Amino acid sequence: MKMFRRGYGAAMLAIVAASVAAPTEAFNLKTPATFLTNAFSKQLGKVQNEPFTPSALFMSTIEEPLTAGSTKTVEQYVKERGGNLPIKKVLIANNGMAATKAILSMRQWAYMELGDERAIQFVAMASPEDLKANAEFIRLADSFVEVPGGVNRNNYANVELITKLAIEQGVDGVWPGWGHASEKPELPESLAANGIKFIGPTAPVMSVLGDKIAANILAQTAKVPSIPWSGSFGGPDDGPLVADLTPEGTIPKETFQKGTARTVEEAIETARRIGYENGIMVKASEGGGGKGIRFVDNEEDLKNAYIQVSNEVVGSPIFIMQLCKNARHLEVQIVGDEHGNAVALNGRDCSTQRRFQKIFEEGPPTIAKPDTFKYMQKAAQRLTQNIGYVGAGTVEYLYNADTDDFFFLELNPRLQVEHPVTEGITGVNMPATQLQVAMGIPLYNIPQIRQLYGKEDMYGTDKIDFLEEDYKPIDSHVIAARITAENPDEGFKPTSGTIERIKFQSTSNVWGYFSVGANGGIHEYADSQFGHLFAKGANREQARKALILALKEIEVRGEIRTTVEYLVELLETKEFIENTIDTSWLDGLIKEKTITVGQPDDLTVTSAAIFRAYQHVKDRTAEVSESLAKGQVSTSGIPGINSFNVEVAYKDVKYPFHVERLANDVFRFSVGDSVIDARVTETAEGALLATFGGETHRIFGMDEPLGLRLVLDGVTTLMPSVFDPSELRTDVTGKVVRYLQDNGANVEAGKPYVEVEAMKMIMPIKASESG
Repeated sequence: MKMFRRGYGAAMLAIVAASVAAPTEAFNLKTPATFLTNAFSKQLGKVQNEPFTPSALFMSTIEEPLTAGSTKTVEQYVKERGGNLPIKKVLIANNGMAATKAILSMRQWAYMELGDERAIQFVAMASPEDLKANAEFIRLADSFVEVPGGVNRNNYANVELITKLAIEQGVDGVWPGWGHASEKPELPESLAANGIKFIGPTAPVMSVLGDKIAANILAQTAKVPSIPWSGSFGGPDDGPLVADLTPEGTIPKETFQKGTARTVEEAIETARRIGYENGIMVKASEGGGGKGIRFVDNEEDLKNAYIQVSNEVVGSPIFIMQLCKNARHLEVQIVGDEHGNAVALNGRDCSTQRRFQKIFEEGPPTIAKPDTFKYMQKAAQRLTQNIGYVGAGTVEYLYNADTDDFFFLELNPRLQVEHPVTEGITGVNMPATQLQVAMGIPLYNIPQIRQLYGKEDMYGTDKIDFLEEDYKPIDSHVIAARITAENPDEGFKPTSGTIERIKFQSTSNVWGYFSVGANGGIHEYADSQFGHLFAKGANREQARKALILALKEIEVRGEIRTTVEYLVELLETKEFIENTIDTSWLDGLIKEKTITVGQPDDLTVTSAAIFRAYQHVKDRTAEVSESLAKGQVSTSGIPGINSFNVEVAYKDVKYPFHVERLANDVFRFSVGDSVIDARVTETAEGALLATFGGETHRIFGMDEPLGLRLVLDGVTTLMPSVFDPSELRTDVTGKVVRYLQDNGANVEAGKPYVEVEAMKMIMPIKASESG
């Protein structure tokens, strides 16, 4: 393992709107030979244009308690606010979006509250893949330790490794984020044994609530409504399973086992008892984020789904649950402290999902009746308070808008990626709140929470009864969109590769952040999400329109595909505008291919021909210039610069173009009886501005192994250069985990023939032709 250190630099100052760079640390001869100064960051690649540019709406503005230029130590703040554990150095046991957001948010809080953005030091874990991808969180951290590459059990989910690093680096606390080891009870247990604070719930509570099976048993014990599942089939004599916690605070093993499906046969039997009428969910109790979950409606698919879930979340218990139709996915953001307090910070509507992974998140949830959602919040508070939950978490419900009924889904004992929605509507910095709770500060002494509850003295210490008192009315709406490296044309398959540039400009009501920088990329072991945008308005419609405008302006250039154009189309559907969607809505659109993103075929083909022609001229001109520079006076290559042929293949049709250059920047294209003149100019960033047919279009192209990736006016199209039906190809980078067909067997078009693990997901690859 290698350790590196660097200054925080301009990233923090962008957040606090300052313009003076932080000092670069000098080389220290007492450190290891691999210890480098901030200059090393230049070797990791230039920082993207605007990785994170929060507006005043995002930054949790509070009255500055310090006099101009003054600072306060962490020890002073903790003592004043009634805490007991100053945390001055934190290991970020995560990567990507989680690590980026944690450092940015806690830096912001440290500067705004303490007057010193360097009051807390951050140590990052960096895999070789993240270093190569120019991951943003590595640049932001004060120092990083290089860890083994590959799958997350080698690094970010390795409890033994995280504990070892925490001890070696002398940190006071470990921030786990989401995913990876964030829900492994072994981590807080191991850290506690070594006197290091886990910034999250205790191990016994995490064991109960972090496991979806145990959480359902606990909810049933507390008489929270649940839908039929392995622990309650729905019949009069089928449960529900209930349990008294053991002295260690866990569900008795024999009770827990009754809620699991330990084999395919047990899963089949449970599904038969529940019934396939509404559909069946196969879920890993330790899954999350769309991983370890499958929907089936027949026994044959159930067998395959069970194996897929087993491979996707290795070692996790599996259970079966009935699909709740016409349901909305509503969640309540809760925070508990070690003093027995629990607060609900409103919630979010995450009903726009595909493959059970959220696409849009918004808050507050306007679909639920105000009194019903208030009851859901209070129920979440009581549930977490009764078990002594400490830290941030999310209680998730399924809500039926027609009947006003709700059912407990799960409790995630961690922060979730969509937490900035809550920040936007409440003004509470969630990672900073996690940090303060870990420092032993009571919730009623945290200034931003006091401000939310309308306390005149936000730095007072009078107690708040969170179960009896209500926070101030929410007067705004926030909608978030996840930016992912996925191909919406092929069922949202994850893609990986380099990213040359991310162009995004925050406005007064739209902000966002990204986990990669310029000249970075998304590697095969990363999560597919690399960006998150948030739009705020006085109401849902204003927020929706602001988000659409922001998405239309964003530009991601590189080898990956993104869902940006598809998200715009979704936001403009009648169902989303009228808020009549449910959790199955998007999967239905994808199955029926109701929404397609693309340009007219003639415009796409012409633009591809323009790109090919311009590249031809550019390459041939360079060759002739190089020959002349070497003293070779042959002019045989010059005619081919001004008159040549290019070929474009699109949708199984080949288009042979003849090209003539009429001027330095004017091309004439002939195909069949059609003739098109185009004026082409290359911008400094490599895009082509082509004017033809009375319109100007922006064209960018990139040749790949499978063909030409054409970006035309922001819409991406892959145009295969070679099509051989005897070859089965995919642009997914990953590892084959299971063959679904025997060697030499026939395959049918549209049927899966192999399963691949890529970007933490197990996905089937389908045959494009029969044979």
